Amino acid sequence: MSDTSTKQRTQTKLKTARPKLHKVILINDDYTPREFVVKVLESVFRLAEPQAESIMMTAHQKGAAVIAVYTKEIAETKADEAIELSQQFGFPLMVTTEPEE
Repeated sequence: MSDTSTKQRTQTKLKTARPKLHKVILINDDYTPREFVVKVLESVFRLAEPQAESIMMTAHQKGAAVIAVYTKEIAETKADEAIELSQQFGFPLMVTTEPEE
C-alpha cells in the first residue's frame, strides 16, 4: 500500500461580483417642454411613447422620476447623452445618476 493520502479536497469556485447598479433620474424643470422630454426619453433610453410619457408625468408631478437602472458607466453615459441633446436645443433638462440601494 501507498503512503499517499487520498482525502478529497474542497474545490474553490470563483464568483464574479455583479456590478453595482445606478439609477438614471429625470429632474423636473419649468422650462423644458413636455413633448421634448418625451422625445429625449424615446431616443436616448429607447422607451416606448406611453412609458416615456408616464415617466415625464411622474417627474412633472413629483419633481423627479427614475428613468432606468444600468451599470454605473452606462447610466452616466445615458445621462450625459440626454443632457447634451437637450442643450443642443437650448433646454435646461436635468438628468442625474445615483447608486441603487
